[in-house]
Amino acid sequence: MSKNIIKSVHARRVWDSRGRPTVEADVTLRYGALGRAIAPAGASTGSGEAVERRDGDPAFGGQDVKGAVLAVNDEIAPALKGMDVRDQASIDSRLIELDGTENKSRLGGNALIAVSMAVMHAAAAAEKLPLWQYLGPFQGGSNADTLPLPEIQIFGGGAHAARRVDVQDFMVMAVGANSYAQSLEWTAEVYRHAGKIMADSGRLQGVADEGGFWPAFQTNEEALETLVRAIEAAGLTPGQDVAISLDIAASEFGHGGRYTLAQDGHEMDSDALSGMLVDWVERYPIISIEDPLGEDDAEGLTKFTWAVGKRVQVVGDDFLVTNAQRVEDAAKRKACNAVLIKPNQAGTMTESLAALEAARACGYGAIVSARSGETEDATIVHLGVGWGIKQLKVGSFSRSERMVKWNEGLRIAEAIGATGEALPIDGNLPPRDAFPWGH
Repeated sequence: MSKNIIKSVHARRVWDSRGRPTVEADVTLRYGALGRAIAPAGASTGSGEAVERRDGDPAFGGQDVKGAVLAVNDEIAPALKGMDVRDQASIDSRLIELDGTENKSRLGGNALIAVSMAVMHAAAAAEKLPLWQYLGPFQGGSNADTLPLPEIQIFGGGAHAARRVDVQDFMVMAVGANSYAQSLEWTAEVYRHAGKIMADSGRLQGVADEGGFWPAFQTNEEALETLVRAIEAAGLTPGQDVAISLDIAASEFGHGGRYTLAQDGHEMDSDALSGMLVDWVERYPIISIEDPLGEDDAEGLTKFTWAVGKRVQVVGDDFLVTNAQRVEDAAKRKACNAVLIKPNQAGTMTESLAALEAARACGYGAIVSARSGETEDATIVHLGVGWGIKQLKVGSFSRSERMVKWNEGLRIAEAIGATGEALPIDGNLPPRDAFPWGH
């Protein structure tokens, strides 16, 4: 009997970083190899994402996952028993067929992604390989010698901090770092100095969902100004050593091409919001902007990409939701030039890989990303290395559900050997001396 045959699938309810229930799945093979994974959850979600199955009863504010756990144990487990764990595509197709809905709402996207990731871990365990090595290139075995470049939140806003500021993520990318380890060292210093600056000025309110500082800024732009000060206070050069990355998450405060920035007291149309962001690009060392316009504003995204796409990474998250067809359609529109890869948006690992392959075929960059509701699961780090994704976004530089992922990258770098060098930033990004700011 093959060591790769699924013997059992079992799910249980566990807890995420917001103290909400989520689904953990175990996939056990005939000779005892085990794969385990946990489904994350987002707060700011795109309408095209795979839908989680939540119970909706009074327990835990309607967020319980008893139904999703039962879906795994009662329907998915018997359907996958006896399948070859190496055939990820067939297993994921079976999961999609079992669910039978376009958005995975019957069994639940949270049930499907937990099982799909656990299958991948079980396959790697059967081969006695770390997942990153089993995966690359594209699950054929890898001799990876690089790590993704971290994209790390310093200030949290939007849906992650009770909308204390409108912009959801103010992040840094250590574009001048020589290694993955050095990028974390530099970020640690920026994070530390940002906290001190905020505490000294009375702007610090606590910690947001993804571990970044929960700010009390008077305007959105004040966060940018403070972030530049923190980079300088850390002894680093803004735009050369460390650049800024933003997740605007515009769908959270806009609809139908109209946007309301509550913090700044402005209501504006698509062109006005784009103009404000272009102005920020001119005046601050911004290298990447995610979801600058709403998911329903394809024309605005196309215009914005035309305006800044040659010097800034324009990332589609809510607009693309890790969907290959959406990536292809966006490329035809020339909207965005990079995609965020979030496996739970797609619902299965096969669909996540398809979105990545579509992005590469279209010349898009890619970032593998965690969610705001996270756990100790570090699968996405292995995806970044094994699938050769050049950037990694897991939240801030605090809270254990974030640090477990950054630390897993350090272990992988050590296993690879040498210095564990960070991959260069994606080809769609400009060289560091191309920034208009500061020159």
